[in-house]
Amino acid sequence: MTDNGRYQEFIARYPLLGTIGNTPMIRVAFPPGFSPASHPSVAADRLKVYAKLENLNAGGSIKDRPVLRMMVEAVLAGDLPESKTVIDSTSGNAGIAYAMIGAIIGRKVELVMPGNASEERKKRVLAHGATIVETDPLLGYDEAMREVRRRYESNPDKYFFCNQYANDNNWLAHYDTTAVEILSQVPDLTHFVAGVGTGGTITGVGRRLKKHDPSIKVISIEPGDWRGIEGLKPLDEDNLVPEILDESVIDERVPVGLDEAFEMAKVIASMGIFVGQSSGAYLVAAICAAAGAVEAGEDAIVVTIFNDLGERYFSTGMWG
Repeated sequence: MTDNGRYQEFIARYPLLGTIGNTPMIRVAFPPGFSPASHPSVAADRLKVYAKLENLNAGGSIKDRPVLRMMVEAVLAGDLPESKTVIDSTSGNAGIAYAMIGAIIGRKVELVMPGNASEERKKRVLAHGATIVETDPLLGYDEAMREVRRRYESNPDKYFFCNQYANDNNWLAHYDTTAVEILSQVPDLTHFVAGVGTGGTITGVGRRLKKHDPSIKVISIEPGDWRGIEGLKPLDEDNLVPEILDESVIDERVPVGLDEAFEMAKVIASMGIFVGQSSGAYLVAAICAAAGAVEAGEDAIVVTIFNDLGERYFSTGMWG
């Protein structure tokens, strides 16, 4: 990792990069008549749930943060000269961040994506000038991870393999920025709710929060394999576990299904905030944590993340 001075000097050369991070935090204002499905006896106004609006990053998602860190550190270390092409696997949001940042700093980008990634994401990636290689969606997202490694190993001189699932700059981006912002915005939080895609968010934020106060509970979303939530990985023996994931920071796992995530995303839209399915899933689990504490007579202040833009899911039937 380079020193912070060199890193910030590089960022300052490209004003657009300075628009990544420092996103707002809101207390979720539930619509009239809303009642938690998991705890219907708890009044919504008793729920202290906050959401960090990562959908307002320049690339429209939380993935802007780690991709920025990984790419800039690679450039400064000499691993990503202009002659090399960045390659990685992605379900979409990281791909947009790679393509956007690559266009800003003048680096070629090639992305391996499952064929069922949403059309909106693919079009944004292509608009920034990146190349897409599609894998068979029936083989799952892990096939995209295997394919990117095959491509890199067949031509290592052409590519810089960013490898977001094993790159420490992924979780460090959240340790140094996302978590610091959360502690500044909601210093008395008691719970943090997120999911696992690459493992970067929950590892980086979780480690920083636990260092600040070990009593803060970190809750992870567990999506199902069948009709799973886009961007989130099931963690079981049939799926590859991200190398950077620190499972020791996770205190509790909450299963959330796709239908629950869809319905909650629609509730969020009724509040005037348009986000995707993973944000819906996060809010389901955050509400469960807050309402459970209320029923137990405890005071809980729960922070979660709204990860990306709802526009990215028009072609999936989510808003049909």
